[in-house]
Amino acid sequence: MKRAALLLAIGCLPATLWAQTPEDEAPGADAQTQAAEKPTTVLELLETVRQEAQRADRRNAARLTRFEAARDERQRLLRELDQELQSAERRGEALGARFEENESNLRELEERLAVRVGNFGELFGVVRQVAGDAKGMFDTSLISAQRTGRSERAGRIAQARELPGLADLTELQILLLEEMVASSQVSRFSTRVTDASGALVDGDVVRVGTFNVVSGGDYLAFEEATGAMQTLPRQPPGRFRALAAHLQEATSGPVPMALDPTRGQLLGLLIQTPGFVERIQQGGYVGYVIIGMGVVGLAIALWRLVALLAVRRRVRSQLGHEEASADNPLGRVFAAFDTHRELPLEALSLRLDEAVMRETPALERWQGIVKVFAALAPLLGLLGTVVGMIITFQQLTLFGTGDPKLMAGGISQALMTTVLGLAVAIPLVLLHSVVASVSRTLVEILEEQSVGLVARRATEGAAPSAP
Repeated sequence: MKRAALLLAIGCLPATLWAQTPEDEAPGADAQTQAAEKPTTVLELLETVRQEAQRADRRNAARLTRFEAARDERQRLLRELDQELQSAERRGEALGARFEENESNLRELEERLAVRVGNFGELFGVVRQVAGDAKGMFDTSLISAQRTGRSERAGRIAQARELPGLADLTELQILLLEEMVASSQVSRFSTRVTDASGALVDGDVVRVGTFNVVSGGDYLAFEEATGAMQTLPRQPPGRFRALAAHLQEATSGPVPMALDPTRGQLLGLLIQTPGFVERIQQGGYVGYVIIGMGVVGLAIALWRLVALLAVRRRVRSQLGHEEASADNPLGRVFAAFDTHRELPLEALSLRLDEAVMRETPALERWQGIVKVFAALAPLLGLLGTVVGMIITFQQLTLFGTGDPKLMAGGISQALMTTVLGLAVAIPLVLLHSVVASVSRTLVEILEEQSVGLVARRATEGAAPSAP
């Protein structure tokens, strides 16, 4: 009997332990259990087991109640979520149908917009193109130095992404009309000017339409980056600067002025044209030799021409006097005739020929040098041409034909030496011809007078006095 009760107690103990959970035990249960008296008999053990089984049943019933309550709560929440899901699905279907309807309406509206825009799209492109062209024109226009901000306004219209409004079209029209009106006006205003040294000064400038801007007789250029006026580092020839100075001083009435219709391109080419000194420098050393030879030859020719003209004047004066004068060749020939007039006719003729030949070298002095210089000048010009072409071909060999400016130096030297040679040779040839003609005329006068003296002596048969 005791053994059967013990085995029953041992079999019920795991069930009792399994039924207990920490959350079902009351606080201090361990302490109470430890404090309880341990069963000493089988009946006490059986009673203990029964009590534990009853407590386990009560705990299990409470847990089952809580589980069923939680299950009911979960089912209620599930039903609510199902209802919300169904409501959301119905709302999604409604929104999808509405979205499709809106998509259809949007396509219809876009088609209507495209149809209605029509020519406005083309107008938009034209307006942007015109505004872009106007901005480029305003950037380089001389009028922008006086009226600032026009380029930014035109650029804003050119870069717009939406259709231009009436205000934009009106603004663009006003900008173009202002440019047209200002291009026909001569305006005077004050602005900052960058002089040739790079310093900024305040100056009064005169703008002639869109063609030129002048200040103090100097031509100015418009700087696109800074919007200021700058004095050109090189100015055009003096006649153009005189026109600019006269224009700036004028107060009324028509005034002559040189205009540049290319907005500064012709003026830029004009100031880049080499001057007289630069042209000479392009000839190089050969050009300097030609010029030096020309100066020396010209000086000799002019000196001889002046001297021969003075001699001719004295010879003509001698023709009108009977007394021989030693300050001219004819007078010295007459003096020789007076000295040797007692000689026989043949000897007298030889003495007069000797006197004429003595005077001839003085009359023809330095003419050979002038003639040689006139002949050498074209040859030196040809030499400079050959040297310039050699330099040009060397540049072509080294750098090719990509940049024509590399060949400009050699070609300039080749052409300038030829020009200098001809420029020196032509006046020297002319002066040599004039000098030779004057000297030949004087020699002919001397020969004519000497022959006349011999003829008079032969016809008179006596020693006549000098005419």
